Amino acid sequence: MTKFLLTVAVAALLTLSATGQNAAAPKPTLGPSQALLASWNEIGRKLIAMAEDFPEAKYSFKPTPAQRSFAEQLLHTAGSNDLFTDVANGKKPTDDESLEHFKTKSAIVAYVKKSFADGAAVIKEKGDKGLTEIVVDAEEGRTVPLQNVAYSVIEHCGEHYGQLVVYYRVAGMVPPESLPRK
Repeated sequence: MTKFLLTVAVAALLTLSATGQNAAAPKPTLGPSQALLASWNEIGRKLIAMAEDFPEAKYSFKPTPAQRSFAEQLLHTAGSNDLFTDVANGKKPTDDESLEHFKTKSAIVAYVKKSFADGAAVIKEKGDKGLTEIVVDAEEGRTVPLQNVAYSVIEHCGEHYGQLVVYYRVAGMVPPESLPRK
């Protein structure tokens, strides 16, 4: 019996050793601005995928009359991205996220893409040092590091992403992130 247990133990050790050799090397640690950029780009990827996927005929869809339409949700997130970009560039934030300015799906998709691209460019340009610059948060009026504004916008976009998942489900559709991977 002990010879059997010894054989099993040696086999287990050899298996663990072989498995460890095949494990992928750990990814390099991201710096603060790189981590922020990765989060920014990830929520952007998800919202852009939704903007492109949702049928234009349903862009005015609202689960209830009191809620924003699908299009208005996307415009709202893009406007929040613009708020971050304006604050980062020392400008007074503008508010032009109205359906009056973006009347078609293609115009809305282009605006959402541009808002995420502009924010990503600012994050890259500012880098680790620039993102610690103290700015006035346009929403709350308090002074905070610029990176706090960016993370607040990422969280805000994530909240709206979650709402849009519900829009998909109520409309009888499957959100892009829930589709099987190819």
